[in-house]
Amino acid sequence: MSRDLRDAFGCFATGVTLVTTHWNGQDWGMTCSSFNAVSLDPALVLWNIRHSSASHEAFVHGGGYTVSVLGSEHKEVAQAFARGTQTERFAAAKFSRRKSGRLQLVHALAWFDCTLQQTVTAGDHDILIGQVDQYGSRAGKGLVFERGQFAVDTLAVGAASTSPF
Repeated sequence: MSRDLRDAFGCFATGVTLVTTHWNGQDWGMTCSSFNAVSLDPALVLWNIRHSSASHEAFVHGGGYTVSVLGSEHKEVAQAFARGTQTERFAAAKFSRRKSGRLQLVHALAWFDCTLQQTVTAGDHDILIGQVDQYGSRAGKGLVFERGQFAVDTLAVGAASTSPF
């Protein structure tokens, strides 16, 4: 991919999440900015993983995943999960194990524990669509990624939605 195209994609600000799974007796996790809601009924979410990712096989064959939405205080956690070994990544923060066996970041802004429903190949990535089995949330400021940098959202915490959408 050209640097110009990467720069253009980077103009779109996204939230930052950690995605985890448990496969072959090991915890796997990575930073993700491609997380999105798909449907309310049934409750479905998605995220994308590159075919060449070292974690690809674990996420495609792990049966599901847990998404932890990062708050403004989680910049270092996001950076840790973007590099290093799986052991080093999980040492960067405190996690709790869901009934599914997957890890959830303690104090995440929101979390979604999902059963993998469908994998769709799209170019050099797979889109992983999951059914939300359990979820939770708390008040706080979200961590945002734009133009290769982390930032904090500017919304007032707890503000009511005025969007017609």
